[in-house]
Amino acid sequence: MRPIEKVSQRRLVMIRHAKSSWANPLQSDFDRPLNERGKKEAVEMGEKLKALGLMPDLIICSNAKRTRQTAKRIANVLGYGLENVSYEEKLYHCIPSVFEELLYEVSGKVQTVFVIAHNPGITEFTNQLSAGFNIDNMPTCGIAGVEFEAEEWNTFPVVERKVILFDYPGKES
Repeated sequence: MRPIEKVSQRRLVMIRHAKSSWANPLQSDFDRPLNERGKKEAVEMGEKLKALGLMPDLIICSNAKRTRQTAKRIANVLGYGLENVSYEEKLYHCIPSVFEELLYEVSGKVQTVFVIAHNPGITEFTNQLSAGFNIDNMPTCGIAGVEFEAEEWNTFPVVERKVILFDYPGKES
């Protein structure tokens, strides 16, 4: 007789970086920082996540400057140690399949993952999160979250997922 497998509740929260600065037209896209509005909105969205009780076990973030700055502000609000953020070069302007590839590598001990990345890939991937969920564009500092039952993260593509959150700065309730 085989032991009964314990199925785990998991959550994935996709976050687009906050509003970036275009003040220096000669600056590389990779090195663009957040503007003042972006800094403020990253903190606001961190506070919304905290109020909802969505706390990450793991934050995976593009290593571009604006995503790192977004991660820092959200992590600080949530009390998540910046030393635990996993920075991934391959998230910089990636295609949707890269998000899945990263999830395959997540430990089964991790229940909630936040991924902080860029458009257009984050919008395209978010539109694949659940049947019937479709957005034209993930706004800056937009957040989309799903939950699902799975023993391991590598089953993410085949499990049924339910959207539990879609929010962004300035969204009317």
